[in-house]
Amino acid sequence: MINWTRLWAVVSKEFIHIRRDRLTLAIILGIPMIQLTLFGYAVNTNVDHIPTVVCDLSNSREARLFVEHMVSTSYFDLVGYAGSFEEARDAIDKERAKVAVLFKSDYSRNVKRGASEVGVVVDASDPLLASSALSASAQVGLDMNIEVVGEQIAAAGGVAAPYDVRVRALYNPNLRSANYIVPGLIGVILTMTMVLVTAVAIVRERETGALEALITTPVSKTELMVGKIIPYIAVGYIQMILVLVIAWRVFAIPLHGSFVEMFAIGFVFIVASLGVGMVISTIAKTQIQAMQMSFFFFLPNILLSGFMFPVSAMPWIIQKLSHILPLTYFLVILRGILLKGTSLIDLLEFVWPLVLFAPVIVTIGILRFSKKLS
Repeated sequence: MINWTRLWAVVSKEFIHIRRDRLTLAIILGIPMIQLTLFGYAVNTNVDHIPTVVCDLSNSREARLFVEHMVSTSYFDLVGYAGSFEEARDAIDKERAKVAVLFKSDYSRNVKRGASEVGVVVDASDPLLASSALSASAQVGLDMNIEVVGEQIAAAGGVAAPYDVRVRALYNPNLRSANYIVPGLIGVILTMTMVLVTAVAIVRERETGALEALITTPVSKTELMVGKIIPYIAVGYIQMILVLVIAWRVFAIPLHGSFVEMFAIGFVFIVASLGVGMVISTIAKTQIQAMQMSFFFFLPNILLSGFMFPVSAMPWIIQKLSHILPLTYFLVILRGILLKGTSLIDLLEFVWPLVLFAPVIVTIGILRFSKKLS
């Protein structure tokens, strides 16, 4: 049975400790804002302005029109011309360009015959860049074909188009990668700071002897551990508010959903992250070990939770591993609330694993702590 007076005494002690340790408090509150701003701009899956060289052996108007069309898409930046195919390849090898566009000497004549060929060589050492370059260049070719065919049809008297396909992109019509990445960063930052701060703080008190001194008091192990994480729940909420404000004001991320539901599920996720930190603190012997274990937990969250790569695209066994991570569920819920305005009721299949994980991991942390120091 928890004695609320003793619990509040532990909570008050932790708040005083956080207030006095101003450097740690500044790190906890300042670094997430810096990380969100930095990574929000740096992590961008919209690849454009790809440096491109052109080898035009035809020196024709048709080739120049094709290049102008490519540059106008903003996917390609013309950085120079090459006098031969070998020179264009050399520009890619020496990192002066990522794409080379090649026109043979008979290109203009072939265009008039309806059998033109444009060569596009792409540096595929970066698959994301290569994918964008290939799809963008193919789209340019398609647009040019449609334009030429349209002129031929108009000259022949015109004909109705058999298909009228109209595409509508929901929730992110401009396909901004920030709309997907920034909400994910909220979960990633909370995971990193909550797990690391809790694990290191408890291990540090054990190293200094402060924890053993607390155990000699009438405070129970449960009251001690719960009292220690409550102040960090408040810190987690402050972090969440700060990063949401930055997401809204700096990155123009739409905030469509209920803030009540957002902070309710945020509470569950913060507790789950603090519980992981508690478990780590019962395993680690030193602060260095606590930090290493925290980062060992943190890295799979980045790679497997769906923060950057869709979970559905991962191998079956990796998908199963991702379902162990609380961040996997939190990201789906957070993006659903922020970008789509979806309610928690509609996201129950993702809510209940997170709600189950939080008390289970906290209980494991308390039991391991009791066993270790009893």
